[in-house]
Amino acid sequence: MGKAGKALKRVLETYGISQNKLAVTMGTGRPNVHRWVNEMTDPVAETVLEIRNALKVINPAAAEEFIRLYLEDPTEDDKQL
Repeated sequence: MGKAGKALKRVLETYGISQNKLAVTMGTGRPNVHRWVNEMTDPVAETVLEIRNALKVINPAAAEEFIRLYLEDPTEDDKQL
């Protein structure tokens, strides 16, 4: 559990986006964002797209980074060694 949450947490911290700002932009409650960021629940695929779309509104670079981190193969680092 938590690949989307880890990516989201990193993006929010890197780009200085609050959980509340993301929640408001998405039209959801801040507790939902909190649960994703803290890996209590995983967002479903549709919600991952909604997160990306909301991040695009707030900061397009953050949206790109979120998807890159979400789709990143964790074994890729091992291949480079």
